[in-house]
Amino acid sequence: MSSNKNNNVIYLDYHSTTPIDPRVAERMLYYMTTAFGNASSIDHEYGDEAEKAVNQAAIHVADLIGASPKEIVWTSGATESINLAIFGSLDRNNQQRNERKNKILAKKSIFKRILNWIIDKLINRKSQTLPRIAITTVEHQAVLDTCEEIAKKGLAEVISILVDSKGKIDLEYLDKICAGGLSLLCVMAANNEIGNIYPIQQIGQIAQKYNIPFLCDASQAVGKIPINFAEWGITYLAISAHKLYGPKGVGALVVQKGHSLKPILYGGGHQKGMRSGTLNVPGIVALGEACRLRKLEMEQDELAIAAKRDRLQKLLSDAIPNLVINGDTDCRLAGNLHISVPSIPNSAIIARVRSKLAISRGAACSSGVEAPSHVLQALGLPSELVEGALRMGIGKLTTDEEIEQAAEILSTAIYSVNKVMKT
Repeated sequence: MSSNKNNNVIYLDYHSTTPIDPRVAERMLYYMTTAFGNASSIDHEYGDEAEKAVNQAAIHVADLIGASPKEIVWTSGATESINLAIFGSLDRNNQQRNERKNKILAKKSIFKRILNWIIDKLINRKSQTLPRIAITTVEHQAVLDTCEEIAKKGLAEVISILVDSKGKIDLEYLDKICAGGLSLLCVMAANNEIGNIYPIQQIGQIAQKYNIPFLCDASQAVGKIPINFAEWGITYLAISAHKLYGPKGVGALVVQKGHSLKPILYGGGHQKGMRSGTLNVPGIVALGEACRLRKLEMEQDELAIAAKRDRLQKLLSDAIPNLVINGDTDCRLAGNLHISVPSIPNSAIIARVRSKLAISRGAACSSGVEAPSHVLQALGLPSELVEGALRMGIGKLTTDEEIEQAAEILSTAIYSVNKVMKT
C-alpha cells in the first residue's frame, strides 16, 4: 500500500508521526462506537468489557518491551510520561524526606521542641544539596524543557551529558557522572533527529551499579528495535502510540515494580494513584494492538525499511557529491536518514519540495518555531551543516518507487537552489 494514497506528496516524515495501521484503526473504532464503556464503571458489562480490553492492551505493550502488565501506566503520550517521571520522582523524594522527619519527631515527642529545632537544622542543611538530574544534550524537548523548568524553580541541579560529533555517548564519562551521585538519569533509546540508537542495556547497568533511577524516552525506539525493560535496568520508560502506527494522544509510562511516583494529575486516584483521569479506552486498545503487530512484524519490516533507506542514501550521495550524513551511521534507526548539504539553506530546499515531498528540517516538538537544531548544535557541527540539515524518516508503507522519486525530487531541488545561489 502506498504511503501517499490520498495525495501526490511522498511521505518521508515517519519520525514525526506514522499513519495509523488500518488493523489498529479497526480495533479502535469498535471501542469508540460499540464497546464504548468506561473502564472504571464496575456495575455493568460495558465497563467490564472496557476494563478487560485495557488489561489485554497492557499485556500486548508489556510483551513487546519485556515488562510486566502491572508496570504499565497509561498517559496521553511520551511528553506526559516524561513529565510524570521527572516531576513525580522528585516530588516523591521530597515527600519521603518529610516523612522521615515526621517519623523521627513522632518517636521523640517528649523532647519535640528541642528536637524539632535540631532536626530542622540537620534536614535543611542536608536539603541544601539539591537533587541532581543528568540528561544528554540531545534529548527530546520534552526532557530538556521539563528539566529546565525544574532548574528554574530551584528544585534540582541539571547536569548535561555531552556527546561527540556523531552524537555518541562516552560510557566511561557517563560512569564518572553517575559515580558522583544522581537522583535521576535520563537517556533516550533512539534520537528523534539523527536516529542514533543508544546502548541502553549498558547505560542501565551503570545506573544500577550506583542505584540511580533511570528514565528512558523510548518513543522513537519501541516497535523498531528490541527493548527489554525487565533486564536492562530501566526504571521508567516512555512510549507514544503514534510513533509505531497507532493513534496520536495516547501513550504509556512503564514504571518498574517497587517504584512509585507522586502524580501530576489529580482527580480519582486512578492507576495506583499515579495518573488520574478517565482512561482513553479506544486509544489504549489501539496502542496495545499496535504493539502486538510490531512484535509480530518488527524484525521483517525494519530490514525492508533499512534497505530502502540505504537505497535513498546511495542515490542522494551519487547525485550530490558534497552530501554529509549526520549521526552514527553504524548504529541508527533503520528508517533514519539525516543529511546536510553545505551552504544550501534547508528552508530553500523545503520551499521547493513541500508540495511533492514531506520531509523536515528537524524535530516536530517545537512546531512553528524556527530555530537551529539543538541536536546538531550538541554535535558541534559547523553552522553551514546545521543550516543545511534535512531529516527523512522512512516507514513500512514507503515503496521502492517512492524512494526513487524522492531522490530525484530532492536532487533536482538542491541543484536548483545551488544554481540560483551561484548567479
